[in-house]
Amino acid sequence: MGLPNKSVTLTIEQISDLNRKLSEMRHDINNYLAVMVPAAELVRCKPEVADRMMTALLEQPPRITKALKTFSAEFVRVFEFTKP
Repeated sequence: MGLPNKSVTLTIEQISDLNRKLSEMRHDINNYLAVMVPAAELVRCKPEVADRMMTALLEQPPRITKALKTFSAEFVRVFEFTKP
């Protein structure tokens, strides 16, 4: 990602919106991780539940990636970044 090709001025509303979206992203990622940790602990303590827990574990990384990509796209849009 390159730098903006001109000065960027944000309104208070834009800053507030970005802050809200950042907060939502952090919250979502924390929730996805909160699913992973107990599932992994359960598998460690009770290996026989590994098959059931694997689905929950494997669903979380794509959710985290999506949350990061969504916020990144909004960040780039607001700051009008150019491609290098």
